[in-house]
Amino acid sequence: MPISNKANNKEGFLPYSLIAMDMDGTLLTSDKKILPETLDDLSLVADKGVHLSYATGRALVEMKEYFEITPMIRYAICYSGAIIYDCMAKKVIYRKEVPSSCFERIIEVADKYDGMLTFLTENESIVSSADINHMDDFHMGVYQPMYLKVTRQVDDMAAESRKHDSITKINIYFRNQEDRHRGYEELINLPLTFALAEETSLEMNAEGVSKGTALKTLSSLLDISIEETMAIGDADNDRDMLSTAGISVVMMNARSDIKKLANYITKDSDHNGVGFAIRDYFDL
Repeated sequence: MPISNKANNKEGFLPYSLIAMDMDGTLLTSDKKILPETLDDLSLVADKGVHLSYATGRALVEMKEYFEITPMIRYAICYSGAIIYDCMAKKVIYRKEVPSSCFERIIEVADKYDGMLTFLTENESIVSSADINHMDDFHMGVYQPMYLKVTRQVDDMAAESRKHDSITKINIYFRNQEDRHRGYEELINLPLTFALAEETSLEMNAEGVSKGTALKTLSSLLDISIEETMAIGDADNDRDMLSTAGISVVMMNARSDIKKLANYITKDSDHNGVGFAIRDYFDL
């Protein structure tokens, strides 16, 4: 039996044709792995003809190692919805980026609160060389090994910004939640979409960008009604996707306010919560 299920009785449930899954805190365990049993469950549902998609705030460069072990996941809604990527064709099929007119104010706020800036482009994740070796200060230490491996480090983020006409996604990792709140209040009037992620992260995308909007776009491209989609997530930047999908599945490790959005609450990310929900709904 499911841990908590507020969805319609199974006798009348829709044949879900597209499953969009968050990564951190959802598909990935707390040590950033995908469990073997999760991979097995994904393969089984893909074999039934169901389309699978990542739905993450991560950049493409931060996902490549996972693409190698998940050939059954063809699509990637990434950068919190700014890009949709076809992993099989290896090409971007949708894009909407932060305009350069926003860069200066974002950098000013990051500097004011001594935060760590990250620029995420289609091909790179760019960070300051002064910040990357003490990511624990920004409550992002779990990501430091990946950042050391995949990012390009620069001495001056402001100078770097001037090389770009647009940037796919910009993050500020603050030192505490109070600074994040103040920084958000100072940026809120910019034409951006904001999400609170991790413990102290503020994620910024172009106006109108969200995982939910990208899910609508992908379902349209695949000629699938939004009612036939399933979204699985755990965090603030999953809200729109969970509210948009035909059915919302939330992880046990999610905050209580995110769980209120759920049709179904599954196990946590360290115990194959994604596979547990999929097996239950598809009778695997």
